[in-house]
Amino acid sequence: MYKAVIGLEVHCELNTKTKMFSSSINEYTKDPNTNISVIDLAFPGILPLPNKEAVKKSLKLAMALNCETPSIVLFDRKNYYYADLPKGYQITQMTCPFGKNGYLEIEIDGTIKKYGIHQLHLEEDTANMEHLETESLLDYNRAGVPLVEIITDPCFNEENEVITFLENLRNIIKYCDISEASSDKGQLRVDVNISMMKDTDTVLGTRAEIKGINSFNNVKEIITYEIKRQTEILEKGEKVIQETRRWVDDKKITVSMREKVDAIDYKYYVEPNIPVVPLSKEYKESIKEEIPVLPLEREKKYISLGVLPKDAKTLVRNKEVSDFYEEALLLEVDPKDASNWITTRILGYVNNNNISFSDIYMTPLMLANMLKMISSKSISTQQAKEVCALCLEEKKTPEEIVKEKGMEQISDPESIKEIVNKVLNENPEQVNIYKNGKTNIIGFLVGQVLKASEGKANPALVSKILNEEINNR
Repeated sequence: MYKAVIGLEVHCELNTKTKMFSSSINEYTKDPNTNISVIDLAFPGILPLPNKEAVKKSLKLAMALNCETPSIVLFDRKNYYYADLPKGYQITQMTCPFGKNGYLEIEIDGTIKKYGIHQLHLEEDTANMEHLETESLLDYNRAGVPLVEIITDPCFNEENEVITFLENLRNIIKYCDISEASSDKGQLRVDVNISMMKDTDTVLGTRAEIKGINSFNNVKEIITYEIKRQTEILEKGEKVIQETRRWVDDKKITVSMREKVDAIDYKYYVEPNIPVVPLSKEYKESIKEEIPVLPLEREKKYISLGVLPKDAKTLVRNKEVSDFYEEALLLEVDPKDASNWITTRILGYVNNNNISFSDIYMTPLMLANMLKMISSKSISTQQAKEVCALCLEEKKTPEEIVKEKGMEQISDPESIKEIVNKVLNENPEQVNIYKNGKTNIIGFLVGQVLKASEGKANPALVSKILNEEINNR
């Protein structure tokens, strides 16, 4: 029986204003070859100038992933030629990467597991190539974009583990404001290394690498396919070839690109055009202080406040949602009530209207004020649902909506008693049915009172007074 051993190389473009070694704008555009300069195109005589913000963001991510960080900034030159590298080499890190020996803890089936991060380094991205039938097109907009590469240990055994890890990693990247991490824009790409081994084996099997995957769904399909492909080869008594493969999406298969040796001689050496810069302890501490409370810690906190685990996961999935909830908590709302309204009504509106959470009109203060209206019996829960919907749709505060719609709930016992007796006088037959033991008719009578009060009467008070008044007759 064989088991899979999987390692990942995750490439993430940073959201800096300019590129890694030039002043060219770093932003996504579909217009080819517009965000470029002589440095990106490697004109003779050009010199690179490192992006300080890219260095800071790389160190921040390394710290968030519990990595050891260096005391200097040092770049290396990686010598190999591809058409998508105008210089003929890439400036990267090998001697002194920004992160080593880290880990990421995630929850898998209710258990916290730790997955090793072998290395995190900063480099420049390559140009984008589009291969046509008789020619290849190059878009240099991506050339020189700051790119962090996160290399995991070979520590995964199945596809769901990998996807959960990638989702958590992307979340941390967004929480730390490292990148938008959009797969659609090519800002997050994954290389997957997969090998098979028996439980009794002490040496890892021969691996295949599948490169440049920009969809988590494709990652899952590729792992499933490769496990099946390699297992079938081994069960026939044949050997798996160490190679680089690519995914053919329309056929749902991987195909060989080239065989790969154990260690490619990239002829690394320290980049001569970039001086070594020291990193002070104080500077690194200032970066560490900027790391927000991360998703797993927030999730644990919310569960401790009484929030259901599935709702806690929903709240931390998006930092904007989690920050909204955090602000609401500071306004002394009931944690569970606030969670329920955010995860159902507010996120339901966001999803149904296909908008960003940041586009909603409602603020944490508006939500807190609406919840206070419910708890003070000013409006009913049913009325609050309408208030919430109108607040989101019409961009008005809950107070404005309640006033405009005349929604103030009637909680005065004498006023409710008057309406109750009017309803009982109009429904003598239902009163007799109730007195004869069929007490479920009370629901009908409550409905009639609420209707007579135009939905303003406090339902709990209505039910109490109805019982009292019927028993008095």
